[in-house]
Amino acid sequence: MAKSETEAETSGSGQRRGDKLLKKINTLVGKKLSLHKTKKVVIMFEDEAGFGRISSPAHCWAPPKERPCAPYQMVREYRNVYGAVCPTTGEHYFEVHKKNNGDTFQGFLKNLSKKFPDYYIILCCDRAAWHTKKALKIPRNIKLFFLPPRTPEMNPIEQIWKEIRKRGFKNVAFNSLDAVIEKFWDVVKTLAASTIISITLRDWICQLF
Repeated sequence: MAKSETEAETSGSGQRRGDKLLKKINTLVGKKLSLHKTKKVVIMFEDEAGFGRISSPAHCWAPPKERPCAPYQMVREYRNVYGAVCPTTGEHYFEVHKKNNGDTFQGFLKNLSKKFPDYYIILCCDRAAWHTKKALKIPRNIKLFFLPPRTPEMNPIEQIWKEIRKRGFKNVAFNSLDAVIEKFWDVVKTLAASTIISITLRDWICQLF
């Protein structure tokens, strides 16, 4: 089926925006690679997600002619999880917070910097208000790179959130918020570096290095 003029125009615009993004980040990576001889330059992708006591029904297996029973609840309690993943090494870092704001993001950056002191991290994130706050003090071994607005498909950590939910949060009812967080950390422990790489690595990321 042929594309309409509007679809073709939108597709072309998206392609041009993607090409412009790749050119910018490729230039940035090249500069940092030439500047940092003692630190390994890596690219990481950052995002936040909410995990709570609102169930996510999903398909499940059941014996023939039997109807499965899937737990379901709508309790409006949740926590915000900050995360960063590296598609080339599979390394990752997560924190759980009560709020999303400049202070928590500042703390996350500080801890991420300490977690990987031998890396120079190009941290790709969206333009959430707490990411662009002027008062932020960016650690010396981190450089923020902002993705275009409304482009979650350009941030591969989105697929990590989906994988975590699939492994531990489908058809489950939790008795407390503490149980939610405990389950989150249990699932994170099962994420091998090879799994992170297989889910997040893109051809254009490979070409940067």
